Amino acid sequence: MRFPLALSAKIAGHIIKHKIKRTPKFAMVLQLEPLHTCNLTCTGCGRIREYSTSLKDMMSLEDCLQSAIECDAPMVSICGGEPLIYPKIEELIVGLREQGRIVYVCTNAMFMRKKMREYLAAKYTPTWEATLRKLLSEELITEKDAETIRKGRQNERPVIEPSSWMYWNVHVDGLEYTHDLIVEREGVFQECVLAIKMAKILGYQVATNTTVYRETNVKEIEDMFKFFSWMGVDGHTISPGYDYDSAKKDMVSRLGKDPKEFFLTRDMTRAKFKDIEKWGELFTIFGTPVYQEFLAGKRELTCTAWAIPTRNIAGWKAPCYLMTDGHYDGYQEMLDKVDWEKYGVVDGVARDPRCENCMVHCGYDPSGALGTNYQRGDNWKNFAYNFGAKPAPYKDGDKVEVFNGCTVGRGHLAEAKAAIRKEDSEAGCCSTETPEAATSK
Repeated sequence: MRFPLALSAKIAGHIIKHKIKRTPKFAMVLQLEPLHTCNLTCTGCGRIREYSTSLKDMMSLEDCLQSAIECDAPMVSICGGEPLIYPKIEELIVGLREQGRIVYVCTNAMFMRKKMREYLAAKYTPTWEATLRKLLSEELITEKDAETIRKGRQNERPVIEPSSWMYWNVHVDGLEYTHDLIVEREGVFQECVLAIKMAKILGYQVATNTTVYRETNVKEIEDMFKFFSWMGVDGHTISPGYDYDSAKKDMVSRLGKDPKEFFLTRDMTRAKFKDIEKWGELFTIFGTPVYQEFLAGKRELTCTAWAIPTRNIAGWKAPCYLMTDGHYDGYQEMLDKVDWEKYGVVDGVARDPRCENCMVHCGYDPSGALGTNYQRGDNWKNFAYNFGAKPAPYKDGDKVEVFNGCTVGRGHLAEAKAAIRKEDSEAGCCSTETPEAATSK
């Protein structure tokens, strides 16, 4: 099975139920943003500007859980902002799982190891010693961490436990040099690798989430898949970088960059993704083969943004995750009031000029699953892909030179850091702080 049977069956059953009921529009995935606070400033992320006046605000746990009930999507992607900053993230995951939902925690991984140490402390018994020794030998925890874990937890709060119904969805936009440039901080890629390694040892499901930009080297993306497949990552989401308004404004005002030099046009997307079907055979790429054909330029799809709605502190965001023409109090209200025929690209013509270059998964991946542009054989194609054999881990992924940035002195802050280290050395002091430790302050 490419994907766990229970998860595939749940999503298939959801689609079949609404097809039988002839529901015109329904949710497949809820993108839930309980907060917009983040510990990184990623290039291309418009949240820095769009919600800059409300970065300290957050949804209540009750609102989050009620939103999932309201749209009744079988899958909830908890994003943001950095969701592991949300004070009730454990309660939210537990609550969504009690509702029977598939949960994706979209994270930059900087707090993942901390959350997994809390899980170990809550569940610790002497039978965990072999696991602790493994984590220590891999330098994923320290001796001090191990001692803290052995003491156990003093409170009754829930923890984030491994589950076949939950994925860590780790943001990785390339190998070390590229990823750390995009997140604008060195050491983040290395922390992603450590967190993923620890998660797989502890039995969590892990996916990666990658956005491809104009300067992205496609060979590097394939190498990234090889490496993380070899590590045992359970699947990969990949989508083209799109020049939505708030991202463009942030790029100009904060970084002084020309968005045209960073984001993809429609033709560029097709060129970058021409081999995605081959990737889908070699690696567990999340997303339908119909969407993959669309990205490769082999067919057209119409946008179904209503199937992956976004709920955040301002309400139900419309028309999609990336474009904002309004916020609504309810999901059904949004479905009823938004003129969905105004958006997307049909027969190569953009209904709204802002949609011209968009081929992003949140608008078009559900189109492939729902058959909105059905072609003969699509249903079988999707069935065979989702229920087919899972690609084996890539056997030579460990040979990929993934640490090609700051760990070998090539990072974008390498020269400055070398100068600081030289000054510290001459002054008789030094710093060995890890990105995880710095972020947790």
